[in-house]
Amino acid sequence: MTDDRSRDLYDRALSVMPGGVNSSVRAIRPYPFFVERGDGAHVIDADGNRYLDYVMGYGPLLYGHDPPERVQAAVQKYASAGPMYGAPTEIEVDLAEFVARHVPSVEKVRFVNSGTEATVSAVRLARGYTGREKIVIMQGGYHGAQESTLVDGAGDDAEPSTAGIPDAFAQHTLPVPFNDEQAVREVFETHGDDIAAVLTEPILGNHGIVMPVAGYHETLRELCDDHGALLIFDEVITGFRVGGLQCAQGKFGVTPDVTTFGKVVGGGFPVGAIGGRAEVIEGFTPSGDVFQSGTFSGHPVTMAAGHAYFTYAAENDVYDHVNDLGKRLRRGIADICEDQAPSYTVVGTDSMFKTVFTREGPEEGDVECESGCRQRESCPRYDYCPKNGADVDAAETERWERIFWEKMKEQGVFLTPNQFESQFVSYAHTEDDVEETLEAYKEAL
Repeated sequence: MTDDRSRDLYDRALSVMPGGVNSSVRAIRPYPFFVERGDGAHVIDADGNRYLDYVMGYGPLLYGHDPPERVQAAVQKYASAGPMYGAPTEIEVDLAEFVARHVPSVEKVRFVNSGTEATVSAVRLARGYTGREKIVIMQGGYHGAQESTLVDGAGDDAEPSTAGIPDAFAQHTLPVPFNDEQAVREVFETHGDDIAAVLTEPILGNHGIVMPVAGYHETLRELCDDHGALLIFDEVITGFRVGGLQCAQGKFGVTPDVTTFGKVVGGGFPVGAIGGRAEVIEGFTPSGDVFQSGTFSGHPVTMAAGHAYFTYAAENDVYDHVNDLGKRLRRGIADICEDQAPSYTVVGTDSMFKTVFTREGPEEGDVECESGCRQRESCPRYDYCPKNGADVDAAETERWERIFWEKMKEQGVFLTPNQFESQFVSYAHTEDDVEETLEAYKEAL
């Protein structure tokens, strides 16, 4: 396996792009491989190397790199009719109707251009709707590159997590540990009248895939109702991945006031969306006084791809297929870890999976959550499974990035390059792909 061309491309990229990349997570050590094209469940790099792909564009590619003919036809139809118009099109209404028909929280929806734009707009909407300024977020949660949520610390002791953000932004953000009911209750006891919203991922999907403990989301719903705050679910990752067409909120049975989307909604094209109760979403201009606008919002090609993605899934066994393969992978990896690395924790649900290199585990090898951690108190691993972002941070993160990822790459398997981001199964993956992946895991672990 050679990588001469990727190395040369990275050398060129360093001369014209900061760090040689356009997204920080792509800065793989010592340099990334450059992809030339996709083929079903695989990508082929600039040197002709072929990799079984579980990154799937960090989630959007529900169908892999060769979407069904219906999806391809829709994209080609709208692309050939003209790139964009600066005016509404019927296809954006079609997609909005589909989302509102299937997602429990959504009565109305506003399309934007990225998950970050969606969460930025949702925070602004919550503040405008409630007249309050403070936002509760989860430590280890990720809500895009926005000033209100790029913070470190806990409760009142928060500070920006990156250069370039004034301290004043962090003063309005209250971070709490995910799954810590007592911590969030204390924050509401102190600041309840000033809290505009709780913003959380239903599952920490960008920090090791941490599932909620029983009753946690119900507690958030109760606190928001009691104090007049909005509950916002960031389903940029989980939306139309977990829980099928009802998303994670349907799977967990907890309905937020507002939901943010991205990734799968655009069928592989740039997209974001904010949906929720009509009276809340109507707060956006022009019907309300919370400004929100975008030149490329509701782009017809993106809307067509998303609509074709969903209608095909509604009529076929897409979720049964990807969820079954995800379960097979998690069960297989759990068996391998039990033999070779019993302290490690297999996590994920539906078509998402990951192995967190936790440092401790039960002395016995019996694993009750055989297809991924479910935070069940009866499980012998319960006290060892990550419950929040700090628990994932305490894992052997360097081992994943410096050793494991490279070993998997050498065997032709492309995983996310660090301990935190999720991996995804697509409709293009097969049972043979799962077996090939498990053999690679045995070798790499």
